[in-house]
Amino acid sequence: MTSRMVRVFVNGSGVDVPAGSAALDAVQAWNGDAAGEVAAGTRLITDSRGLPIDAKTPMSAGSILRLIANRGTSAADSEQ
Repeated sequence: MTSRMVRVFVNGSGVDVPAGSAALDAVQAWNGDAAGEVAAGTRLITDSRGLPIDAKTPMSAGSILRLIANRGTSAADSEQ
């Protein structure tokens, strides 16, 4: 039995992943280095509206993901 594949879009590029794959799996299919940056916390995955999503979010056909730099807050910001 083969897994059903779904097409999702990462930074405008279509990739095919097994149905139910996590957002991070889709990023990995698009670019392994970028997936490593997400895992390390230097990049965030956002949905099509630009809202951050969890890397474990299950993908469905037509999901749109974008990667952005994780600017976070610096230690100086948190002291104020």
